[in-house]
Amino acid sequence: MAPSIPPTWDDITTWVFDLDETLYPSSAPLFPQIEARMVAWIMAVLGVDAPEADRLRARWWHDHGTTLAGLMREHGADPEPFLVDVHDIDFSVLSPDPDLRAALVALPGRKVIYTNGTAPYAENVLSARGLSGIWDAVHGVEHAGYVPKPDHAAFARVFARDGLTPARSAMFEDSPRNLAVPAAMGLTTVHVAPVPHVAPHIHHHTADLTKFLRGILSAG
Repeated sequence: MAPSIPPTWDDITTWVFDLDETLYPSSAPLFPQIEARMVAWIMAVLGVDAPEADRLRARWWHDHGTTLAGLMREHGADPEPFLVDVHDIDFSVLSPDPDLRAALVALPGRKVIYTNGTAPYAENVLSARGLSGIWDAVHGVEHAGYVPKPDHAAFARVFARDGLTPARSAMFEDSPRNLAVPAAMGLTTVHVAPVPHVAPHIHHHTADLTKFLRGILSAG
């Protein structure tokens, strides 16, 4: 059973945000670029054709949490060259969001990023969205020893690095499976996606992050 939700948002002192398709719309053509580069990498390294590379990419994401984790565990891939290559994309497809920035800035307490991408990649996304300079910490997959969400060890390592208090923290994520461990650890969870996903470990849902944050602020 998921831990009880704090009685008010006033109990939250650390706000943890995923990056991809959480701090920008899922309709933005960013992650398809990454997936295409992943497929090209797999083709080059394993010598398979595009359909097989895409099948492997999807299976590794499902089975291991990320494509990289599958490459590392099944083929001993070096994570750093892979991550540099697949994140070499066009960030101009993202637009600044001053309303989201204002809502984030107004949140009381610490604000941190935790992504299965790298911290440098996260900084590029934040810059393109006009969200730079407002974060107390940016945690990437490298800070979890390349172990990805939703693995418990990844959350444990990053949260320990951050020093957050789980019972006084909230996590915002587009992927429902990435909220199960935070909920079990005591965080309040918010699923950010166009369609709700009903599960005991999801405490809140929003299809509009800016509006949701404004609601928290007005209730405070």
